[in-house]
Formats: sequence, structure tokens, C-alpha cells
Amino acid sequence: MNDTQPLVRLVKLVANLGYGSQKDARYMIQDGRLTAPDGTPYDVDAKVRHDDVRLDGEPLDPAQGVVLMLNKPAGYTCSTKDPGRLIYQLLPDRFARRNPIIATVGRLDRDTTGLLLLTDDGAFLHKIISPRSNVPKIYEVTLARPLQGNEAEIFAAGSLILNSETEVLAPAVLDVLGPKHARVTVTEGRYHQVRRMFAAVGNHVETLHRPQVGGLTLGDLPSGQWRALNPAEIASLFV
Repeated sequence: MNDTQPLVRLVKLVANLGYGSQKDARYMIQDGRLTAPDGTPYDVDAKVRHDDVRLDGEPLDPAQGVVLMLNKPAGYTCSTKDPGRLIYQLLPDRFARRNPIIATVGRLDRDTTGLLLLTDDGAFLHKIISPRSNVPKIYEVTLARPLQGNEAEIFAAGSLILNSETEVLAPAVLDVLGPKHARVTVTEGRYHQVRRMFAAVGNHVETLHRPQVGGLTLGDLPSGQWRALNPAEIASLFV
């Protein structure tokens, strides 16, 4: 038993996790589907801790305050309403009904792949996107034309201004991996930032992949798959 978790009404817990309404949760209890880990059925007035509940013998989805890591494929939009394929289609349907909702931590554009964080923890979300946090985000880039050789100096200078903006970018690090292949580390999250940085130096990004945020990497998580992060992994984002 995890005594650090608060006691909450079972019907409210199940509804807030998106499994259905509180009325639906009462039917689940009546049908004996919501039980303790040892299989003992709960009654409709039960107050429980999240980790002490099983639905059809299986643990519940991660508790509120969760941080998820998704390996985003190309062709999916970080939105709940845009036309076309949405990243929420890669998650269980009930995640869209959670209260509070699970939101993306920043965005990856439709054609960008890689590490995307999602959370229902508002304080965590604001902490990681805050400019004061300086969380590095690493991107691997394939370019339309060969690098000219001065891009690393330009990106590191802290004087580059993107088209239609007036504020200079924070210094960024560029590592050359090949004639048309580079790794870029940025600490900001401006709109289409990496694509616009290369446009500013006369090149075009053909593919863009984010394998790492802070000290957290995708590891062997397959494209299109997600998992919840543990406390040590969450802490690694800020290392």
C-alpha cells in the first residue's frame, strides 16, 4: 500500500481517469469489476488510494500528476482539434476524458518526430517550458543542402534574429554529423525554431527528429509508443 497517496472516492477517481462518468463507475462497482489487489470487491462508497485499485484485475492508468513520454511519428499533429491525425490517437481513448486533461509540453510540428512530453501536472508543465529553466532540447537535422561551415558560429553567437521577430535567439550549439546532417541543441521553444534557424542561414530542413530533452532520451521506445516516466527520469529532465 502506498500511504503517501491521498484517499479519494472510488467513483470520482475512476471518472477523473477517463474510464467513464461517476454513474459508469457505480455500475463497474455493482458488477464487481473494481477491486482491491487481492480481488476483494469495493463498495460504492469506498475511499481508496490509486495504487490499491484494480479494474478487471488490472492496475489503473497512471495517477494524476503523470508525465508521459511519447515517441511521436511524422504525420501527427500536437492538437486535440486539428484535421488529420492527432497525437491523442496514439494514446488510449479515455486519456482524452481525464480530468485534469493530459496536455503536451510544448509541441513538435506535424513532420517532426521524436520525444514529446505530455502531462496533467500544470506546475511541471510551466516549469519545463519556462525560459528560466534552460532545459536543453536536442534535435537531429537532415538538410536539403550541404552545410557552409559557419553555421555553428552563427548559432552560438546569440545574435541571430528569426524572420518576423525582433528578439535575438539564445545561443545554440550545432554539431556537424555529416555534409547535410547536424545535431542542434537549443534552450528555447520558439515556433518552428530549428527550421527557421536553418532558413535564416539559407538552408532548408528536410527531416527533424528530437531524441533528447534535458538528460532524458527516447531509449528503445518504438515510434508511436508511449510510457509513463518515473521520478528519476522526470528529475533527469532538469540535470
